[in-house]
Amino acid sequence: MNKREFAIGLALIVGVIGLGRPAGAQDVISKEVAMEGSYCHTKFPAIDEDTLSSSTPSLNNSGDLIDFYGACDRNPLGNDEVLSQRLQSQHRFESEYSD
Repeated sequence: MNKREFAIGLALIVGVIGLGRPAGAQDVISKEVAMEGSYCHTKFPAIDEDTLSSSTPSLNNSGDLIDFYGACDRNPLGNDEVLSQRLQSQHRFESEYSD
């Protein structure tokens, strides 16, 4: 491998690791951009269910992951994600405790 290929590979790795990530994306585990300006495949920790209803939700450290396909600027703790996970939690509760 020559120096140029090494430099390009290193720049790619540094970019993937996350230099220049948007604010709020510090907890994103992986992010693959399908095409600039289109959509991304992103993985990030789920929000802790105990904090879903609080004004300051926090991410869960248990290993539960959200596998998201959509806008590249999705914030793991943003309003859209909080509402989505609240709805999923309600559906799970209804299916577990209904007749």
